[in-house]
Amino acid sequence: MRSLKMVDGCKSTQVCTFNPSGTAATTTTTTTGSGGGGGVGEKLLQHLQDHLRVNSIRSKSNRNYQNFQPANNVNSGVVAINPSGTAATTTTTGSGGGGGVGEKLLQHLQDHLRVNSIRSKSNRNYQNFQPANNVNSGVVAEALAIYGLPQAELIEPQIEPFLKPVNFVETLADVYRRIDKCPQFEKSGMYLEQCAMFKGLTDPKLFRQSLRAARQYAVDVHTKVVLSTWLRFERREDELIGTSAMDCCGRNMECPRTALVNGHNPESIYDPCMCPRSPREDGIAEFYTGDQECSTSWSHGDDEDDYDMSFYIGDDEVRCNRYSIASLSRPFQAMLYGSFMESRREKINFSQNGITVKGMRAAEIYSRTRSVESFDLDVVLELLSLANKYCCEEMKSACDACLASLVTDMERAMLLIEHGLEETAHLLVAACLLVFLRELPSSMHNPNVMRFFCGSEARDKLALAGHASFLLYYLLSQVAMEDDMKSNTTVMLLERLGECATDGWQKQLAFHQLGCVMLEREEYKDAQKWFEAAVEAGHVYSLVGVARTNYKRGHKYKAYKLMNSLVSDYTPYGWMYQERSLYCNGKEKMMDLDTTTELDPTLSYPYKYRAVSMLEEDKIGAAISEINKIIGFKVSPDCLELRAWFLISLEEYEGALRDVRALLTLDRNYMMFNGKLHGNHLVEILRHHVQQWSQADCWMQLYDRWSSVDDIGSLAVVHHMLANDPGKSLVCFRQSLLLLRLNCQKAAMRSLRMARNHSTSEQERLVYEGWVLYDTGHREEALAKAEESISIQRSFEAFFLKAYVLAETNSDHESSLYVIQLLEEALRCPSDGLRKGQALSNLGSVYVECEKLDLAADCYMNALNIKHTRAHQGQARVYHLKNQRRAAYDEMTKLIEKARDNASAYEKRSEYCDRDMAQSDLSMATQLDPLRTYPYRYRAAILMDDHKEAEAIAELTKAVGFKPDLQLLHLRAAFHESMGDYTSAIRDCEAALCLDPTHKETLELHHKAQEQASKQQHK
Repeated sequence: MRSLKMVDGCKSTQVCTFNPSGTAATTTTTTTGSGGGGGVGEKLLQHLQDHLRVNSIRSKSNRNYQNFQPANNVNSGVVAINPSGTAATTTTTGSGGGGGVGEKLLQHLQDHLRVNSIRSKSNRNYQNFQPANNVNSGVVAEALAIYGLPQAELIEPQIEPFLKPVNFVETLADVYRRIDKCPQFEKSGMYLEQCAMFKGLTDPKLFRQSLRAARQYAVDVHTKVVLSTWLRFERREDELIGTSAMDCCGRNMECPRTALVNGHNPESIYDPCMCPRSPREDGIAEFYTGDQECSTSWSHGDDEDDYDMSFYIGDDEVRCNRYSIASLSRPFQAMLYGSFMESRREKINFSQNGITVKGMRAAEIYSRTRSVESFDLDVVLELLSLANKYCCEEMKSACDACLASLVTDMERAMLLIEHGLEETAHLLVAACLLVFLRELPSSMHNPNVMRFFCGSEARDKLALAGHASFLLYYLLSQVAMEDDMKSNTTVMLLERLGECATDGWQKQLAFHQLGCVMLEREEYKDAQKWFEAAVEAGHVYSLVGVARTNYKRGHKYKAYKLMNSLVSDYTPYGWMYQERSLYCNGKEKMMDLDTTTELDPTLSYPYKYRAVSMLEEDKIGAAISEINKIIGFKVSPDCLELRAWFLISLEEYEGALRDVRALLTLDRNYMMFNGKLHGNHLVEILRHHVQQWSQADCWMQLYDRWSSVDDIGSLAVVHHMLANDPGKSLVCFRQSLLLLRLNCQKAAMRSLRMARNHSTSEQERLVYEGWVLYDTGHREEALAKAEESISIQRSFEAFFLKAYVLAETNSDHESSLYVIQLLEEALRCPSDGLRKGQALSNLGSVYVECEKLDLAADCYMNALNIKHTRAHQGQARVYHLKNQRRAAYDEMTKLIEKARDNASAYEKRSEYCDRDMAQSDLSMATQLDPLRTYPYRYRAAILMDDHKEAEAIAELTKAVGFKPDLQLLHLRAAFHESMGDYTSAIRDCEAALCLDPTHKETLELHHKAQEQASKQQHK
């Protein structure tokens, strides 16, 4: 290992005045429209309850989950501070609610804090701050009360915009079978379908794996262009400073020049491309500029006798060889040798054919040389037009290739694509598309680019050039949805996606995503239409969208009946009960939510709903405990926001600030309180109410939190450090490591790119680029980056990267010895204790693999001496291998004590105790992190040993229902095979092989089950 939705709090615009002097203050209220004022109490809860009671925010109608429309009847508030102690006035109006509320609130709070000396020297000198005992400490919570308490009916779950089969395992098995049996030339399309299946899973590596396979088997230029670009986009190289859109990674897989070469060669896809060599070696003609003389003025010399005819353009004569011109195409041959009048003439008037003298001379030269490389751009374009008009396919191909070689940047692409579309020049359009796509996502905001994609007419033009495909619009629509799901561009691209859809799964995806986008845009009638179309195409999950749109349109009971029917007709999944819970109340709702969590504990909505319900009953402590359950294993901005709100309610500003900083690490642009206040503004408000830290203090805090395995706390400290010094690449790298530990891979990659961009030296930049490549599956390229960095300067991170990649790639004894040498070299280089502790722990693991237990123990002890807490796990393993099981158990107990609520620690400790204690530890591990699969496999194995086969299968099926994991599927297949259920065994094997087609044990089990099934059929 390298490492809330809110409603507006007031139905009016309110100005509250605080009187810090302690003198009497009066409050007068003037009302226009609806709403009313509320008094300000000293304690937050009393203030909120009084305020909400006066304004009827938590009315019976809301508790009964009626629709609430904050945009139409709720206005935001502005808190004004009156330090002079004069009378305070609350003014209420019936309209308002602006987008500048957050900024106004921030400014007022800052003014108040400045006047009242909250940011006094004593606080700046890091003295203890006691908000609970300070009258002004309630200002933050009271001011934020204008945004309202979170309400249960306003935190409804989002409908996932992905394919979601009702029987995912069967679908995976079916995709594997079809990939295995289809011809080589159809595999690319099959892998694209697999990509769509994997897109909804939490592991992005599966999606990239399928995307690479689709590119490997791509045959035509168009498919290669789109897939190679998509692979590059997945690494978001557009965010790397100093790189060009057309830069090549060095492999055929993503090489822009290789993508423009037609043909099918799966074996060469991982080979180095020709880009570092001569720019003309790929066989595509390149246009030369400069002082070259255009060869259309070439002198014929002694060959003048070869010319037996002339073309006249106006008064200008172009001498030609009749046979050479006739060889250009059948139309020319018919004209010059057929029954037309021109066949008997030596002088032919060609003035009405739209070609210049210069162009005709170029055509004559081409008829003899079969080359267009030396011609000017305008001449090649003329030849392309002539070739199209007279069906000169060879000349058209030559012009097409020549023009394609000119497209090296956005300017050239914009200049030439119109010509390519008009003349249906396939390769030229492909080259222009390549530039447009490699400029994503910035090109998505260029209207001059998007006009070639968005309209139906634009799609028709692309189709004529052979470039309107489902694949192209799949990429474009996914980028658009990620950028702005509600934009018109997104809608138009998805409409084109639907028009290009031919297969069933393509229609399901396009129509379902259109429904999701229309739902976000609150266009419920259109959303329902698209969801129904997706259902008709066979996507059962889209019934959730049909139900939701019915509910939004006021048909709650109809929505309930629809989901009730879904639960009855299919094998139940957590998302079915979650959706049905939206349309019922009371105990029935809570029962559905509990069933949701039981079937799929990874869904966050039930935790959020229960937490908010507890808040409504003034059980804030219980609410925090509930939301902590999911934050413990699945960190998301919305859950962190909800917990931050709860902590603000308790005036625990330090904890609230921690959560806000952590969520901003996951989403830099996150808007708090139902999109009304930017997270950075809330940080600015809260940070004055906690102890201030210098950069040195931050390093100490990071060291402590890292050592105690407090990843969210560590993230918050790192965010603080980057706020003080945004250009610190080392801190950005630490941030990426933490995010990877929290399984937030998208945010981790963004932090890694930031580290690379802020690197201060070449060798440091190479290391971070190496990590980016490794994390996106390019191990050899990552290794090359590490070696290049070491050649410039020996450093801890370069040696560590090289050792890490080699350890993951090769497991033989010689490789392990080399990894040991690399880690020892790394430890000789300067670094901080956090990284050296990790290196020592990794070194200990390699020593264990080499059976050098004493050396491993020394490494773990040295790591523990510098507070690398996770080294307890390695030390426990050494004790276990030395048959000191009790010592191993005690060592893991130390880790559990230091790293609170650490599921992996309980899981590992279960290996060093008896069955009953192991069961207890594994139950705790599942409770803390239900995504860990080992506990399910252990319990299932125990049940099988006790001859409880059905219960063992059920235990694995429970986990597979929300996490289709390779090991779970393999074990369940083995159980089925042992029970003689070969059909189920084969299905599970095929589903597992869809996730990893190279898994040796599953391949063997699959073969065995097929043989047994065959024998059974022949009996």
